[in-house]
Amino acid sequence: MSRLCLYYIQEQEKDRILPGDRYLRPVIRRILRGTPRVGGVDKVFINLCLGLDKLGIEYDVNLPFKYLQSGDRVGILGRGRNCLNGYNNPNPIVAGIGLMTHPSEWPSLCQDYPVVKYLQHSQWAVDIYTPYFHERCDMWAVGIDTNTWQPVSSLSKSVDFLIYNKIRWKQNEYEESLLTPIRQLLQQRKLSFEEICYGKYNSLNYQEALNRCRAMIFLCEHESQGLAYQECLSSSVPIIAWDQGKCLDPNRFKWGTPNIPATSVPFWDERCGVKFKNISEFPMKLEEFLDKLNYQKFAPREYILENLTLEKCAKDFVEILDRVNESHN
Repeated sequence: MSRLCLYYIQEQEKDRILPGDRYLRPVIRRILRGTPRVGGVDKVFINLCLGLDKLGIEYDVNLPFKYLQSGDRVGILGRGRNCLNGYNNPNPIVAGIGLMTHPSEWPSLCQDYPVVKYLQHSQWAVDIYTPYFHERCDMWAVGIDTNTWQPVSSLSKSVDFLIYNKIRWKQNEYEESLLTPIRQLLQQRKLSFEEICYGKYNSLNYQEALNRCRAMIFLCEHESQGLAYQECLSSSVPIIAWDQGKCLDPNRFKWGTPNIPATSVPFWDERCGVKFKNISEFPMKLEEFLDKLNYQKFAPREYILENLTLEKCAKDFVEILDRVNESHN
């Protein structure tokens, strides 16, 4: 059997003020801020490796390109153009997730390198890439570590809601038009809540908050996968999700695509919770959610166990690599 060769190479920092300060800045950040928080793209690679480990599938990580052999299966998830520097091998590449933010940033990728599949986590993201990479586009979701993100007894729950704030643009505007009315309604209903803000917590903080809270209100403009909300579902905490339906990234105008359909919860069914489109819908949807919660209508962990385990998603990734390898040999 050919080797499975995975690559996750971070984008190199550049000097900013003094020659060589790119080497000092990470050290200074670590001293001032402590251990770096694991980002979403980092976690994609970590969880893929965890899934392969669970399946007992051997793999090499960041093997120098010169040591690749004919037939080796190559998957490249790393960030930016730097991750493919020096690649002149004939082996077909399955790439994706973290190489670019939008395909217009690297439209010649598949001509520059033998990339035969470019992956995105969900269908709305695949649709953005398809006009550029056509049939090479494919969908692949990474798995959730369901052993780490487990339910706790309902007896230990002391808070009604966790508000998860991942609003990335127009934060002041949404503070006034979305967050404040949600807080006020919860207070009027005498529903207790606490808040957590994306980028300002670590994994343990989040896990402890989920262990205290009976449900979560997830506020994010859109997600290509949404690992944090899926970790919540894996913890058997149902969600009220703001799902307004469009990509709101201000760069969409620069990309020349001002109207992009999108979702904040691309992996979802009725077991996960309830969605609302805007603040005017929220009171009605809150009532619906509380009614279903009281009657135990939700089964969010069941959804994750069926669709997004580490093993299932790692197996899906290997199958994509195998199909690519078979069609090019």
